[in-house]
Amino acid sequence: MRKVYNKILQISGNVITVKAPDVTYEELAEITTRRGKSLAQVIKIEDEMVSLQVFAGSRGISVNDEVRFLGRPMEVTFSDDMMGRIFDGAGNPRDKGPQLTDYLIPVAGPSVNPAKRIIPRRMIRTNIPMIDVFNSLVVSQKLPIFSISGEPYNELLARVALQAEVDMIILGGIGLKYDEYMKFKNTLEEGGALSRSIFFMNTASDPIVESLMVPDLALAVAERFALKGKEVLVLLSDMTNFSDALKEIAITMEQVPSNRGYPGDLYSQLA
Repeated sequence: MRKVYNKILQISGNVITVKAPDVTYEELAEITTRRGKSLAQVIKIEDEMVSLQVFAGSRGISVNDEVRFLGRPMEVTFSDDMMGRIFDGAGNPRDKGPQLTDYLIPVAGPSVNPAKRIIPRRMIRTNIPMIDVFNSLVVSQKLPIFSISGEPYNELLARVALQAEVDMIILGGIGLKYDEYMKFKNTLEEGGALSRSIFFMNTASDPIVESLMVPDLALAVAERFALKGKEVLVLLSDMTNFSDALKEIAITMEQVPSNRGYPGDLYSQLA
């Protein structure tokens, strides 16, 4: 039986603080307000003082609202029915399709010892010469694409999604403009690749907290499909928006900033 708390001690941005014992890091909580219910996640524990990140933002939350801890971490649905579907940054359907709740998997997977990894040797062909020849994409490796403002990097990612020789694509959008999101959707739909794709989309108008969940959701689902023998390519855009979201949360939590105001663990988060 999980305890319910009716006293919120502090509301700062999208972060609230309550006094609650026996709570674990990254545990989910449900906040009940006059407007309805919203999920939050534990991001800091100091003695019995617990800070939670509210997914939908703290607007409408009062100090007397109900906070109930769920005793489990963030989970996402996993099934073959996800193919061709579009979800938001919290894993809920964005395409007006049915909610998939048959099989849920934890988002935070186990840590991997990098010294025990098998050396990657298998190349993924993107049929883009500048990538395949000069900076090959290899199975189980990350390939960053750096650009300056105004360059058409999303068009390049869409082309990779269409041409890559893989079984399925998982596309994670982080703080995208609505027209960028629609361009991804229309490009893959017109190219016949939407049926083998899964979208996790957080747009600029969505809660900024959900943008931090997109990479974890995409990679958790990709890992499960890979264990089933699928060749999965995960595309994430834009990691600059992800870093800016981390900075905003760090400022709210009064963390000591690093270079350009970003948190000190920025590169650990990006890894």
